[in-house]
Amino acid sequence: MATAAARQTGGSLRVTLWILLVVYIFNFIDRQIVNILAEPIAKELLLSDTQIGLMTGLAFALFYTVLGLPIARYADRPTTSRPRLIATALAIWSAMTALCGLAQNFIQLLLARIGVGVGEAGCTPAAHSLISDMVPKERRASALGFYALGIPIGTVLGMIIGGQLVDILGWRHAFMIVGLPGVAMAVVVWLVLREPRHAATIAQAGHAQPLPTFAAIRAILSSRALVLLLVAASAAAFLSYGKVTWATIFFQRTHGLTPGQVGLWFGIVNGAGSILGTWMSGRIADRYGAVKRQHVLTAAALGMLLVAPTAIWGYSTADWRVAMAILFLPAFFGSLYYGPTYSSVQGLVAPQARALASAVLLFFQNLIGLGLGPLLFGMLSDGLKPSFGEDSVQYVLYCASIMSLIPAFFFWRCSLRLDEELDRKG
Repeated sequence: MATAAARQTGGSLRVTLWILLVVYIFNFIDRQIVNILAEPIAKELLLSDTQIGLMTGLAFALFYTVLGLPIARYADRPTTSRPRLIATALAIWSAMTALCGLAQNFIQLLLARIGVGVGEAGCTPAAHSLISDMVPKERRASALGFYALGIPIGTVLGMIIGGQLVDILGWRHAFMIVGLPGVAMAVVVWLVLREPRHAATIAQAGHAQPLPTFAAIRAILSSRALVLLLVAASAAAFLSYGKVTWATIFFQRTHGLTPGQVGLWFGIVNGAGSILGTWMSGRIADRYGAVKRQHVLTAAALGMLLVAPTAIWGYSTADWRVAMAILFLPAFFGSLYYGPTYSSVQGLVAPQARALASAVLLFFQNLIGLGLGPLLFGMLSDGLKPSFGEDSVQYVLYCASIMSLIPAFFFWRCSLRLDEELDRKG
């Protein structure tokens, strides 16, 4: 519903985008801080690498993905206030992040991480739908790319802040200190953001009520381009989440750095590359996609192709300083898919199914990526330990780097169908 009326009733688009970016930064700080805290947690609670993978990934992702679908259906209703939904979700996940610091054993920590996933399930589908309703389609990739900056910014802040706090105060205080500010931010979201969509406006614009859930899912999955995009984005997320978790542990085990050192230096390098790649992804997609829709995903495919050699180069370098500098490159290349992926999902479905389409994407990305990436890489590391000892993580990262060719292929295949399907449904 990218109409002038919608944009006016939504208030300042710039203010909305900046507030949603801050919310998404909190989202990823609270989601990813556990990665830099994983090794100290494991030592205190005596966890295996498989349990680390379960704690950092699957415990969060399972509830995040399952609850994301019904919450997205609620967000698609014309009477739902998406800003208030986002504010409520922010308050829940922030409080649960703080509770992680009170955990006395693995089960309690697992339950608190599940609570974080429950809260975060209400954020991104509603935010994607809200942004897509407030901007014209020719600017959608840039707007969603701007929102997606919350991923690398939140990740790098989680690493830096978490790493410094764990070195000074311990992992329990780190959880509490980063979690509680989100509760205050939830109040700001509730009071400042406005819902641009009203039942009367939607009726005038000719938009129908949301389809029944299963009918809407069938309609979403009937798009061949969207199915290919789901596969590509899920594979990319599987590798991204898995590598971030185990790269932080790799620098601690193989190079002997402290969590604070890893959080600072890897956070800066990985964050800078990811921020630049995410920011450019939307602008590249909007510019070249206007010439030919196929090129919306060209940079995403090429970026994933270049991740493999640059990442292997970085992980095989003996000097940790040089290794981190090199890893700027795969971080940049691997982030070129964010803006075009999220905008393409919104452009491949009807407006009344946008939040659900975003939730379906996040379902696969997070269940397969966040849920299975850290876990399966942890299991592989445990399996390789008898042969490679503490260097097992390094070989896991080699495998993950080579596997980036998989999402590169599917992004390319999806791009071939965009001329036929993108922005054909309103």
